[in-house]
Amino acid sequence: MVTFLAGGTGTPKLLDGAAEVFDPAETTVVANTGDDVELGGHLVCPDVDTVLFHGGGVLDTERWWGIADDTTQTDDELHRLADAADLESGPRYLAEDAQTTGREIARWRRFSGIAEFMEIGDRDRAVHITRTSLLDEGHSLTEVTQTLADAFGLDISLLPMSDDPVATMIHTDEGVMHFQEYWVYRRAEPTVREVEFRGAEDALITPHVRDALTDPVVIGPSNPITSIGPMLALDGFEELLYETPVVAVSPFIEDTVFSGPAADLMQGVGYDASTAGVAEAYPFADAFVLDTDDGTDLDRPVVKTDTKIDGPEDAARVARAVADAFQEVS
Repeated sequence: MVTFLAGGTGTPKLLDGAAEVFDPAETTVVANTGDDVELGGHLVCPDVDTVLFHGGGVLDTERWWGIADDTTQTDDELHRLADAADLESGPRYLAEDAQTTGREIARWRRFSGIAEFMEIGDRDRAVHITRTSLLDEGHSLTEVTQTLADAFGLDISLLPMSDDPVATMIHTDEGVMHFQEYWVYRRAEPTVREVEFRGAEDALITPHVRDALTDPVVIGPSNPITSIGPMLALDGFEELLYETPVVAVSPFIEDTVFSGPAADLMQGVGYDASTAGVAEAYPFADAFVLDTDDGTDLDRPVVKTDTKIDGPEDAARVARAVADAFQEVS
């Protein structure tokens, strides 16, 4: 049995070949939900859906977002209507009282659907409508995720990190904004001052996640701050990682990041943007997988391989290195 902590594209890319090393029937993926947004009344769970679509064989692996070859007629019409009506485009947060009242999915992550700032494909949108409707019927996010996983035929078990809402809020030199506004709409241009996981103090780990964290844990080359950070902010989550073997794959080669805003976010919260900084952010990690060109000296066991992942063969190679690292700490 093994559990992967997934957020962004790093860990999903690792999962692309992990089945050659770790039996999918004995693999659980705990997905970050700090990036979730309610857009036009529908709950969008980007990190859950990346794993969901990948496991279902429909993920757009060019973007690592959404469904491959999806149409965007609804999204196109939303923008046409906004232009025709001279409505302001860009992120449109709902009113302050709507952010903390109403359905339990609210937590400073509710946006109007006018001229959506995130492109949602038509098949993708059907997933969000189904998810939100099942939540409205009284099902938990864990239950809904299992229902969707069954619909997509996943071989692994997929869990949200919590059934309670958490919002990753980026404090920048241009104000506070949700991570999706910072990353998708602003393209990570504002300078990061602080990262807040709003609602984490009230969110609970589900029994399913608690059980999953008793198995050996893999942290793929995901962003330590906004992909893994929301999980670590949950009460008791990090403590459980000290009690089980944990292997982490660095998203850096020394001080060079593979992709995404990890470097800016790490610097913004006071970590060195490097493999050394990742090790500092993960004091519970028992071993690391580093790139062969990464000469960082760590105080824990290290297994080296080519950690660049451009397809299933690369992912399987890194997964084998992860398995070797577990042998180092077993």
